[in-house]
Amino acid sequence: MRVAENWNDYKIIDTSDQEKLEVWGGVSLIRPDPQIIWKTPKKSPLWEKADGHYHRSSSGGGKWEFRKKLENSWNISYKNLTFNIRPTGFKHTGLFPEQAVNWDYMSDKIRNAGREINVLNLFAYTGGATLACAEAGANVCHVDASKGMVQWARENAAASGLSDKPVRWIVDDCEKFIGREIRRGRKYDAVIMDPPSYGRGPGGEIWKLENCIYDLVELCRGVLSDNPLFFLINSYTTGLSPSVMGYILGSAMTEKFGGSVMFDEIGLPVQSSGMVLPCGSTAIWQK
Repeated sequence: MRVAENWNDYKIIDTSDQEKLEVWGGVSLIRPDPQIIWKTPKKSPLWEKADGHYHRSSSGGGKWEFRKKLENSWNISYKNLTFNIRPTGFKHTGLFPEQAVNWDYMSDKIRNAGREINVLNLFAYTGGATLACAEAGANVCHVDASKGMVQWARENAAASGLSDKPVRWIVDDCEKFIGREIRRGRKYDAVIMDPPSYGRGPGGEIWKLENCIYDLVELCRGVLSDNPLFFLINSYTTGLSPSVMGYILGSAMTEKFGGSVMFDEIGLPVQSSGMVLPCGSTAIWQK
């Protein structure tokens, strides 16, 4: 497993009974995580006095309970990047800290490429990968269907001192955008995608990642340059294993471009146990 172990402003204190106890820049939060099926003793006193606790509702969804009034948002940093943290109505905070292991990978690849790199970041959320690539010197096209998320990403860029970097901020359906880029003849040296497990398309159609991921990868081949650097896919879908994603990337990329594929779970260290909490999967084709 690839582990994001270089955080200073974030840590998981403990995990038990479908919940994790985290500290985000001095703010302690308890959030649900259905994969935490173990019921180990909750030894940390922070379990009883966390600043915020997200309670799931039996009817779906849930709500935050705050022990004290928090700022609407606050910042945490990872190396040279700064992120605006804000608890949302769906347990999230605007950042997936486990992705730091991928930010480091992308940054190193771009810095060592020895040439200008154009990156396409799809389903780009609040821009962690966008900032990592821009800070490393790449030109980035950041695409997300949510106007609010793209604005949040721009705020993160400003907080990180990266507002003047060459980033195109695009609010659009990712598949439709790729189709237009193909028709325009635009090319990218790297593609990053973090597609949702499921959702609804622009026409209301049901979208399941397992059913769509291969076609999406095939579509993205149409915007790749003649000398691509990497193609990275994240997944939080239990029905899509890292090795399956790796096979899809290998079948799409290696015959034409050579290179190699790596795939693994990604995770975060848990302070109380010294073990690692799995937090999704990444597959990477690289040259």
